Amino acid sequence: MNWLNLEHLLLEPVAQRPVTAEPDLNHAQLCEQALSLAAGLQARGIQRLAVHLEDASLLAIALLGAWRAGVSVLLPADLQPQTRQRWADAVDAWLTEAADLDALYQAPLSAAALDLDTCSLSLCTSGSSGEPKRINKTLRQLTNEVQALESLWGAGLGEACIIASVATQHIYGLLFRVLWPLCAGRTFVRQQLAFPEDLQRVSRQHPHFAWVASPALLKRMGDNLDWPALSAVKRVFSSGGALPFDAASILQQRLQQWPTEILGSSETGGIAWRQGQTLWQPFTDVQLSQDANGALRIASPYLPAGHIEHTADAARIHADGRFELLGRLDRIVKLEEKRISLPMLEQALMDHPWVTETRLGVVQENRASLGALVVLSAQGLHALRNQGRRTVTQTLRQHLSQHCEALALPRRWRLLRQLPFNSQGKLPQADVETLLLAPRPKTPQVLEKVETDGEWTLQLAIPPDLAYFSGHFPQTPVLPGVVQVDWALSLGQQLLDLPKKFVGMEVLKFQQLVRPDDRIELHLRFDQQRGKLYFTYRNDTAACSSGRILLEPDLA
Repeated sequence: MNWLNLEHLLLEPVAQRPVTAEPDLNHAQLCEQALSLAAGLQARGIQRLAVHLEDASLLAIALLGAWRAGVSVLLPADLQPQTRQRWADAVDAWLTEAADLDALYQAPLSAAALDLDTCSLSLCTSGSSGEPKRINKTLRQLTNEVQALESLWGAGLGEACIIASVATQHIYGLLFRVLWPLCAGRTFVRQQLAFPEDLQRVSRQHPHFAWVASPALLKRMGDNLDWPALSAVKRVFSSGGALPFDAASILQQRLQQWPTEILGSSETGGIAWRQGQTLWQPFTDVQLSQDANGALRIASPYLPAGHIEHTADAARIHADGRFELLGRLDRIVKLEEKRISLPMLEQALMDHPWVTETRLGVVQENRASLGALVVLSAQGLHALRNQGRRTVTQTLRQHLSQHCEALALPRRWRLLRQLPFNSQGKLPQADVETLLLAPRPKTPQVLEKVETDGEWTLQLAIPPDLAYFSGHFPQTPVLPGVVQVDWALSLGQQLLDLPKKFVGMEVLKFQQLVRPDDRIELHLRFDQQRGKLYFTYRNDTAACSSGRILLEPDLA
């Protein structure tokens, strides 16, 4: 395979060099569109461009075209109204869909090498506080990083097509999904594939492939996939957060390889990598040191020349240069003048077989105390369903009491199906504490809704921490029948043109229990002439409940 440096991607177009498929795009077409975009940007006097494109090939065109035109690029994390408002004064134009590029294309500029030090890119990161921060990168820093990735893993990847579950708006997806394969001549899939089934479907279309994934996706890859076929994957990359060892170990058994975890950030670029429980291995030319508090300091060719990045990651560096992480120093809190390490307590909680993931935070009520967001394991869910919430939280408090003083034991618990990581794979501490203060849920999660001939079918997930489970019954939580009726009416009002006035019930039946974390199906049909809303809840095998809700219009 012929390597092209980032700065030379627009110099010599090669029609035989594929970039993407479905639809096909080769290097010559990529160059022509990028140079045409560059001409349009110059003609309109655009100097600062915000780019948020779902299609990775369009992102490549936008980046190369902007750099050829001398335009600085900002990659916002999302397109929420507040995000667009925040950066409105910092950019001259936005590219958010293919039509935006089409409107700018003109007769192309000439091919030219890009300037490593004047071509720039800004990334947006939420950081641990959740407050957006702009991180500036030069083309030289990005070039240094993709060259390092190729030297480490290029030979093993060969002609693998790059298939990804992560967005390109952040440093990991940008480098691994777009810039590295562009330079190496590897094809990449245009779209982000957020579900395991989609990843499997696309993988089967390529004889050689590699995954650029997040821990969130890798943890959800279950037994229903065709693992013998997927074991042809050349390498599995994971970044954006910690990959639990149990999940990594299951993947190793299924794929005969450990996922390659990448440690890094928007600020630092790549820092290190590892497989399994081995120590972190720094990337080539990354130099590590520590400050007086034991926090890592990074000097790297992926940073501005001469700059040392100070992190909040406590570490222990071994004699051979490899290291282990000991938790975030910025997540040490004080309660009643006692210093408490949240990462240490989280690790202690995850040592219990009932806990898969957890995040702790400070809850400010009458007095400050800790609260815990907990994702239960299969064992933990079994305990919740058969022994109740109180038993689960008391057992976890008792387990944690062996590791800390009584004042550090969480007083507030939230049991979740998964932690609410944002699009960057982060969970800001402010979000943890907001969720801890929020009331327990009172509605199901609607996973899917489909209408056929006037009848709606909804796929529902029952939150494990549903407020209505408390007291009904304490040791065997069951969804009350009155709540099922209320949900049917409430969801029916959202989807169907129902009369307002409730006048009664008919043939109400409860046949199967609905329990924490169940997945159930709700069927809704409204008979306009009779004024009856028919509802049926079903699990995988049988009806859970059914009935008819009688409604009549309000009199004018």
